[in-house]
Amino acid sequence: MPNRRSLSALAAALVSLGMAGAAIAQPSFVPVLKDNFPDPFVVLHAGEFIAYATNDGPNLPIATSRDLVNWTIAGDPAKPGKRYDAFPQLGPWAKTGFTWAPEVMRVGNRWLLYYTASSRKLAMQCLGVAVADNPKGPFRDSSQAPLVCQAEHGGTIDANPFRDTDGKLYLYYKNDGNRIRARTALWGQQLSADGLAVIGKPVQILTDDKAWESGVVEAPTMVRTPAGGYQMFYSAGYYGWNAEDRLSPYSMGYANCDAPLGPCKDATENPILHSFNDKTAGCVSGPGHQSIFTVGTRTFISFHAWAATKGCRKLEDERYLYVAPLLWKDGKPMLGPSLRATRTGQRD
Repeated sequence: MPNRRSLSALAAALVSLGMAGAAIAQPSFVPVLKDNFPDPFVVLHAGEFIAYATNDGPNLPIATSRDLVNWTIAGDPAKPGKRYDAFPQLGPWAKTGFTWAPEVMRVGNRWLLYYTASSRKLAMQCLGVAVADNPKGPFRDSSQAPLVCQAEHGGTIDANPFRDTDGKLYLYYKNDGNRIRARTALWGQQLSADGLAVIGKPVQILTDDKAWESGVVEAPTMVRTPAGGYQMFYSAGYYGWNAEDRLSPYSMGYANCDAPLGPCKDATENPILHSFNDKTAGCVSGPGHQSIFTVGTRTFISFHAWAATKGCRKLEDERYLYVAPLLWKDGKPMLGPSLRATRTGQRD
């Protein structure tokens, strides 16, 4: 983690960009990276933000930033014009082309990458874990089998590692039920101290039992709140943007939890972020697959949303990266206007 001086410098950079609590001009949400970067996950290391995304060419594309606003997609120093791949060789159990929703955690002196990939043997999406000495990789997975794969429930996707205040590690994930026209749920399981194995039986934490979820819950993110409680953020609904849809139905909600493995109860005000097209607030379509991270005493949330025109029509088959402050009021999370370097809008 950066020292106090580097955090102060980072805070000053955010203030200079008008991002530290000042009123921000509309629209409410503006992408910080207009490049295809789905399922973003952000970590802070040594004063630099590193974001990871679902495969788009590389198995594990990454982008970096010093201020959360100006991002650069990492290029491959050995292959000019090509994107850097932080995970060039998947585990022996996995095949390339379906590497989704990466999340990274430091455990001891190593960095662990929890990822979704397609099992060669099972022909479904499963979870793996890879190891690196550096958060930028290269990550390596020598396992012959997935870390978690719920074959009877359609497979497993969207891994989320979580470290509690007592040091215990947990892993959350979604069974890929909608792949086989079955129910979906979010599950939790304790991890071993080294983060490389799951312990005990998985616990079902949330199910797709609310109308706004449209039969799909996914992308779990467990956090400790400022008040010391537990909340699980998640995304729900169909992630895409069909030709007949005015906006993508994908949305974001949360649940209050009694402990790391529940029980959890959906918030009555869900969804807390959903698609909208408003003359004043602007346009966002399909916001979701969030990650939550802290910078000193401040908390931020990253998520993706579909590229859109000024008229809020589908622009390209790309999902852009957004970053916004995350606050709590009376125990309820609230998103502030997203970070942006200058006043911008969606492209025509």
